[in-house]
Amino acid sequence: MSSISDRVRSLIDQSGLSLHDFADQADLDAEQLTECLSGTSPFSTVDLAVIADEFHVSMDWLLTGAEPPLAVAARTTTGRAAEALAAARDYMARRADLDKLGYPQPWQSISPTARSGNGYAAQGEALAKSALRAVESQGWSVTQDGLPEQIEAVFGADVAVEPLGDGFDGLAAMGQGAKLILLGTTSNPARQRFTLAHELGHLLADDDQDVHLDRDIFDRAQKKDPSEQRANAFASVFLLPEQSLREAVGAARLTRESFGTLCCDFMVSPETLAYRLLKLRVIDAGACDYYKRMTVREAAAVADRAEELDRRVAASEKKRLPGLLARDTRAAYEAGKATLRPYASLLGVDVDELRGQLATEQDNGGAA
Repeated sequence: MSSISDRVRSLIDQSGLSLHDFADQADLDAEQLTECLSGTSPFSTVDLAVIADEFHVSMDWLLTGAEPPLAVAARTTTGRAAEALAAARDYMARRADLDKLGYPQPWQSISPTARSGNGYAAQGEALAKSALRAVESQGWSVTQDGLPEQIEAVFGADVAVEPLGDGFDGLAAMGQGAKLILLGTTSNPARQRFTLAHELGHLLADDDQDVHLDRDIFDRAQKKDPSEQRANAFASVFLLPEQSLREAVGAARLTRESFGTLCCDFMVSPETLAYRLLKLRVIDAGACDYYKRMTVREAAAVADRAEELDRRVAASEKKRLPGLLARDTRAAYEAGKATLRPYASLLGVDVDELRGQLATEQDNGGAA
């Protein structure tokens, strides 16, 4: 069985670097690295974290030699899915490494009894109602902006947004003590929001998969999958809580203008809202067919909220780092458990530049 030293040696061989150049690239002392490789002294967790980050492997692999299923999937998949899996693998490996440094992910699940129900759609609805109670108990509301921040704060899942191009909505990944939702940037904020809720449904349902890819959450063939039915039902109820929706509709007759306003208020697509109102028997099948044909842009226009939509589009097109992961990576550095390199690489900035920025913050009393 290979040892940690064997695996580090294999990385040195694969890199094509000399031992001294390898140590220099990882910002390690070459003499100390030699002693660790010979077994004279053990590798520290900081050393392993630096090596893992610099040479794109997980600390778990360095420690045990086991390659996580997500890493295998990332290596064997092509196209847009491969890009998504590669990004997810990086975030998951970082989270697993932080766990070993004493920064576990603050994941908060839902009681298994919340998943009960006859049929997958019923299970999704029940799970969504429990999730809504958890959100409300912490003073949040899903009808507010900032759903990624809410999900991180309430459930402890890492939420990231990456530019993955057209044809890929998102994924949910779990394993090694990590829970991740990865979304693609898009010009359709309502779709991105539904995808986020959909992936949260997968995580809370504890679907028995290491990674759940959703190239197109509205694909008809995909909807036949029981776990997709549950996740879609979850997203619909989670984003459009029955009581809030009925109060918003009120006793007045629904019009095209008021329907558009509801789409904007709840930040969902006309199709999602129409099907939810049909499910609640607020409208009939004919009205559902009429309203679901509206586009997100048309709904904003009739509600006179086009500028608001433009702001949301701009936000949904931006890359977003996982907030909890960034917080914990910085905390590990400040506690002396990791070097600054992992934090700099996560932010995508030069390590020396970041060191200067942090020094300036400290000089200003913590203000950037």
